[in-house]
Amino acid sequence: MNPAELALAVQYQVDAPELPRWRLRRWVQQALNAASEQIPDLRGAQITLRLVDADEGQQLNQEFRGRDYATNVLTFEYGQDPNGICHGDVVLCLPVMAREAQEQGKSPAHHAAHLVIHGVLHAVGYDHMEPDEAQLMEALETRILARMGIADPYTT
Repeated sequence: MNPAELALAVQYQVDAPELPRWRLRRWVQQALNAASEQIPDLRGAQITLRLVDADEGQQLNQEFRGRDYATNVLTFEYGQDPNGICHGDVVLCLPVMAREAQEQGKSPAHHAAHLVIHGVLHAVGYDHMEPDEAQLMEALETRILARMGIADPYTT
């Protein structure tokens, strides 16, 4: 199967030398390819990935979710166009991500990969509001990460 088409813009509101564009692109492409195996009419995605500080993370979470704290990842899903291309924005809050990785004893890069993949899956239509949806999404995340040599984030 050919890789799914990807148009990716990366915005750095904060310095993140450990997360270069090539690495982020690789993670986004892995998630997109796996999703396109499951979603027959998904041909690709146009995604903006923004890396932010806690202030911007909190502001976005408050404005769009009504929650007054910074969260690790926010996804804005805009749907799929008639050509099979999904559109979305994924926002990673680096301080929250780093704190979680430390608290959970995970590699910061592995935790970042998981959050990027999680956000991209949301952007192409996956959700985890219902138990069956959560199980499907977590299983897909785990498979993608395993292909990259990263342990199951839900058991570590």
